[in-house]
Amino acid sequence: MSESDRPAREAMEFDVVVVGAGPAGLAAAIRLKQLNPDLAVVVVEKGSEVGAHILSGAVIDPIGLDRLLPEWRSEDTPIKTPVTDDRFYWLGPAGSVRLPNFLLPPLMSNHGAFIVSLGNVCRWLATKAEALGVEIYPGFAAAEVLYGENGEVVGVATGDMGIGKNGEHKDSFTRGMELRAKYTLFAEGARGSLTKQIVARFELAKDREPQKFGIGLKELWKVAPEKHQPGLAQHSFGWPLDDRTGGGSFLYHLEDSQVAVGFVVHLNYRNPYVAPFEEFQRFKQHPRIRPTFEGGKRISYGARAISEGGWQSVPKLVFPGGALIGCAAGFINVPRIKGSHNAILSGMLAAEHVAAALAEGRVGEELSGYEDAWRSTDIGRDLNKVRNVKPLWSKLGTTIGFAFAGLDMWTNTLGFSLFGTLRHGKPDSATLEPAARHKPIAYPKPDGLVTFDKLSSVFLSNTNHEEDQPVHLIVRDPVLQKESEHDVYAGPSNRYCPAGVYEWIEEPSGPRYQINAQNCVHCKTCDIKDPNQNIVWVPPEGGGGPNYPNM
Repeated sequence: MSESDRPAREAMEFDVVVVGAGPAGLAAAIRLKQLNPDLAVVVVEKGSEVGAHILSGAVIDPIGLDRLLPEWRSEDTPIKTPVTDDRFYWLGPAGSVRLPNFLLPPLMSNHGAFIVSLGNVCRWLATKAEALGVEIYPGFAAAEVLYGENGEVVGVATGDMGIGKNGEHKDSFTRGMELRAKYTLFAEGARGSLTKQIVARFELAKDREPQKFGIGLKELWKVAPEKHQPGLAQHSFGWPLDDRTGGGSFLYHLEDSQVAVGFVVHLNYRNPYVAPFEEFQRFKQHPRIRPTFEGGKRISYGARAISEGGWQSVPKLVFPGGALIGCAAGFINVPRIKGSHNAILSGMLAAEHVAAALAEGRVGEELSGYEDAWRSTDIGRDLNKVRNVKPLWSKLGTTIGFAFAGLDMWTNTLGFSLFGTLRHGKPDSATLEPAARHKPIAYPKPDGLVTFDKLSSVFLSNTNHEEDQPVHLIVRDPVLQKESEHDVYAGPSNRYCPAGVYEWIEEPSGPRYQINAQNCVHCKTCDIKDPNQNIVWVPPEGGGGPNYPNM
């Protein structure tokens, strides 16, 4: 059915629409209402509830919360576990070496930080926003950007509901809503589908380095009480990844005998046989790691792409009618594995410029003040000091690259760098080498005690999609997928996807590409890593995807 044949969408008018109920989006909404309680502010969230799609380590730097909600420390919040023990390890195949804390640059210290479930922090922030009068619409995926007569952004439309796989309308068909606004803030997180469109339409990445990404995989465990060390934040790098494949890990001991374990693989890896999920499972077998989980119970699993480009890759943040905030802008500090503090700060900064524009009667303009300001704020100072860590790691490998990165972070604390500002080079989609140059990796089978398979893991993510709906993972050219992704690169989507979405099934007539879209945990790795950029992730029906508890 063509657009003209569909019933008209209902429209609602707001002063500000925020896309995404993560730390950045909620901070922006709260700050707007703090500045002007009369503003009409709405937050639209594709997860079934606030926090359902939030996945992060997370050790948070409280600088953002201290500025947004100065009274938070005297309240009952989900922020309960301060970091009391901060450890860094280099892992080898059978042993580990602890790096003395005094050798690490001061910015790497987690003193004063807190171990949290970021999903629960967002649920708490949502109550703060709603108490101020912010409207929050969970379960509605923003699927389309709305433009005005002069090409400015004037809001978003949520996706239609009740469309079958064949594209026909079911009895439950309901048109999406138009949420129109004087300004729209995009807080979709890494590789947001609408953010991607905005960046392309307004050429926001022009003269910037390509954005870089990693995939972060996480499990939440209930461990034996004698193995629980509340407040311990442990980071490591090295094994099981080879020296040319970047990444690292974390173990965070929260309250109630819970331990969050995570593993990050940088998506600029070259070997198409690398499988991040299997590397994560292998990591848990290390003698430094496995004892923590023996006798425990795994209670949740998830995965999410992480923006890693930093200072050089942050696009222009503003365009007529709106701005990018949080991880949609790429504000993660990679060596610190922290982004929520910058997300909150960027949401506040954008909100302040929006509120000022509205107070002056300026509507749908380009908020150039926000773009001009961020690099001289705490966000910019945070990212500038670590701007060469990722390119040094990528160019020199983990061992030498990390040593030079440490030196660069130390000199940056003194206000200079021996390297200036290094470039990232190719996007992650262009880094894979043909399979003929590599050997398949034989990963150990899961033991069902500490290591597991993908399907049992996806079950723990509580992922659910309406099965009778159009597939939300679009393969633009099936022939190209077979001739390149399969024939040249040996089908890496089967390995880089952490949820078993993609399969090459060998049949008498030839290989068939199968997409198990109902497994998708919305990590966006396929949209990033496909070597031909032939897979496009679009939002499924609102409310679909993972439902992460306490992640």
